[in-house]
Formats: sequence, structure tokens, C-alpha cells
Amino acid sequence: MASSVRAPAVAGMFYPGNKADLAKLVDQLLESAEVPPHAVAPKAIIVPHAGYVYSGPIAATAFKLFEPIADRVERIVLIGPAHRVYLDGLASPDAAALATPLGQMPIELEAIAKCPEITHDALAHAREHSLEVMVPFLQRVTPKAKLVPLVVGHASPEAVGNVIDRLWGGFETRFVLSSDLSHYLSYEEGRLSDTRTSRRICSLGPQPVGFDEACGAAGINGLVWVARHRHLRAELLDLRSSGDTAGPRDEVVGYGAFAFFEEAPPP
Repeated sequence: MASSVRAPAVAGMFYPGNKADLAKLVDQLLESAEVPPHAVAPKAIIVPHAGYVYSGPIAATAFKLFEPIADRVERIVLIGPAHRVYLDGLASPDAAALATPLGQMPIELEAIAKCPEITHDALAHAREHSLEVMVPFLQRVTPKAKLVPLVVGHASPEAVGNVIDRLWGGFETRFVLSSDLSHYLSYEEGRLSDTRTSRRICSLGPQPVGFDEACGAAGINGLVWVARHRHLRAELLDLRSSGDTAGPRDEVVGYGAFAFFEEAPPP
């Protein structure tokens, strides 16, 4: 049984390393986020994972949709790409909790144990930022939830989708997929690429998203595979780039926020 705590690796770099400063920034981002007037709580969201100065406002748009159901969310399945190590399939951190300057968020070890496809790889998680930058948002929005944190390497949509399906649960379970979009294109080229990618995601089409279009493509494709089979509805919430937030426009990184709903759209 895992007993360790996965320590923060990018605090002070991707987000503030001070507890008070971090809480204040996350709360400000959530307060400033604009959501559709008809918004309901989604089953799953896709959010970007860059430094908060770049992608925080876009991510907050999706996380804010969890606020009305905060007290009823018991499990967050958190899936992001493995940037730093080669990995086949999906891996947990082999730890009992994830830590940030805001404290620790427990991991639901029982859920992981029910998924034989999930391996345990502390090294794959040790320096990985794609999940860590999500946790402060969750600590403010769904503080009572336990996490199922998984990094994904080489994996088919069906392989990732089967794990998502196994962890689907009921109202108490929600999914957070971590991914940026295009990387290091000009502002206009990035915008065109990200628009195409967002349309493909929202259409739930069978053509997979490529890794040149989204670094978290493996997770996204798995979620879309499940969404297609479960007849979910996908909606784009926000689409911007580092050129819109805090960076130059000669080379930008794209950020999208998406929500996946089990409910039918409002009349």
C-alpha cells in the first residue's frame, strides 16, 4: 500500500510557491472566469497546463463549472501526458497523496487497484507538471474529493477509454484531462490549428487528435472515444494562446477549455 506523498515539483515556477499567494491567485482566476449562462456541471473537462500567467484564465473557465457541485464531488480522475519519461499505457504515482503549497489531496488507492491496466511509476510523476498544476484549482473548487492521478504515454484511444469507462462512477466522479494545444507556431497559424483541433474534439469524431495538435492527445482521444460511446455532448468554453495572455506572438502555445456533458443542451 502506497504511503508516500508526491511532493510539488513546479511550485514557484508554474504557479506561486507561497500558500497565501497561490490561494489568492487561484481564487482571483476563478472569480474572473466567465461561464455560459446556461452552464451545468460537466462530467469531464479538458484544461491547459502551462504556467498560470499563460493558461490560468483559460483553465479557470472550465474548473469554475465544478463550483455548484463542490460538496458532492468525491472523486476526480486526473489524466495528463507524460512529458519527461517514455511510458507505455497509464501510470499512477504510487503515492497516497499529492501535495501543493495549499496542502495535500488524498489519492483514492482503491479505485486504482480495480484497474489492472494502470501501472505504478513514481518516476513518471516525479517532475511532471501536467497534473500538478491542476491540483491547486481542485483544492479550491472540489476540496472534499480524492484524486485518481494518471499520466499517459503511448496508448490507444481504446486503452485510455477503457480505463476512463472503468472509473466512470456516478454523480460523485468527474474527470479532468490536461493538455495544451499547438506549440510554437505563429499567432495566426496557432489560431487556425487550434480552431481545427477544437472542432474535431467537439464533434466527437473518430479521427484522433495528433500529438502535434495537443500534447495530451492520448488522454483527449480516450475521452472522446468514451464520449462517443456514451453519447456525451462536448462544448468549447475558451480558446486562446500565450499570445493572448502573457507572451509574444511570434511563437505561441495554444490553450483550450472544453466541457463534456451527460445532460442534453438547454432549450
